[in-house]
Amino acid sequence: MTYTPEQQAIIDIFDEHVQAEIAGDLDRTLETMSVNPHIIIAANRMGGNGPDAVRAFYQDSLIGQFFAPDTEVTDLTYTVADGRIVIEQILQFSHSQRMDWMLPGVEPTGKRVKIALVVIVGTADGKVSYEHIYWNQASVLVQVGLLDPALLPVTDGREVDLLLDPSSADFRTT
Repeated sequence: MTYTPEQQAIIDIFDEHVQAEIAGDLDRTLETMSVNPHIIIAANRMGGNGPDAVRAFYQDSLIGQFFAPDTEVTDLTYTVADGRIVIEQILQFSHSQRMDWMLPGVEPTGKRVKIALVVIVGTADGKVSYEHIYWNQASVLVQVGLLDPALLPVTDGREVDLLLDPSSADFRTT
């Protein structure tokens, strides 16, 4: 795909941001962000608003806990427009370490998790100004053994299979 110089600049700053997160570099992560950023993880209300709260979130709940060693990320769609990036992706990992950004306060279960997630990134002045992140928390809780899927109409990770291959015919009908 060919991007305009403005779109490529947005992609580049977000890539730098993610690489700093993965590397566990708090200061470098925050350097990629605007002066008044926010991050909202809608699935569990984690995140922060403003530089101090965002720093605390990254320091206490994300840096060093971001990805398990066997994490696989598959982008399904990647859209860049109007100062934003919208990414639909599949995230697969073993819950082999604390991941407070996803499962606050939950000790590692060793269970395999696969989820669909959507990340919306806004930019301002050449920096990341916000991230809004969405996933199905009930599906994660089922997969790590904290929620019984027989009790509620929730999914168990197989929704990812449908996104990867809609012809898999594993749709729920009731």
